[in-house]
Amino acid sequence: MSHSASGTPTPVTPGAFGELPGVPEKDLDGPLPDLPPLPADPRWKTEHLGFLTAVSFLLLTCAASIGFLVSGPTAALAAAGGVLIVTVSHTLTTLVVAWADTVRPALVMPLGMLTYVVKYSLLGIILAVGVSSDWPGKKALGLGVVAGVVIWTAVQAWWVTRRTLRK
Repeated sequence: MSHSASGTPTPVTPGAFGELPGVPEKDLDGPLPDLPPLPADPRWKTEHLGFLTAVSFLLLTCAASIGFLVSGPTAALAAAGGVLIVTVSHTLTTLVVAWADTVRPALVMPLGMLTYVVKYSLLGIILAVGVSSDWPGKKALGLGVVAGVVIWTAVQAWWVTRRTLRK
């Protein structure tokens, strides 16, 4: 039973699948269980983003320059776009996972997996359309994505190793 604003008990309506198995009706109105305490300083989950963003911007600039020198402005934009896709994708994943861990650690796995499914589906669509087209920048886009993934992963691994050794 729950209580209305006037204090009179109102029946708890079961959901679409009926009552919760093994949960007495009287427990449905009780307080939520205690959650584990939040970390004293949750900023460590995102502290690497500033450095990684700077490295990604440097890589984006290098990719655009190389693309321009090798094949012109279309390749420059495509290579920079590939690096940008990876940067946005990895930053989004980091922010979603950090937020989920701060709110409720049990959300990390489902939200992390959902984020990966969505971003890799979008990346797959982008690359599939790019490969099947006659667009002259498709090779540079693919190389930009590859360079972005390799550099982002290497720098993040270096950062985690450095942080772990510091502790």
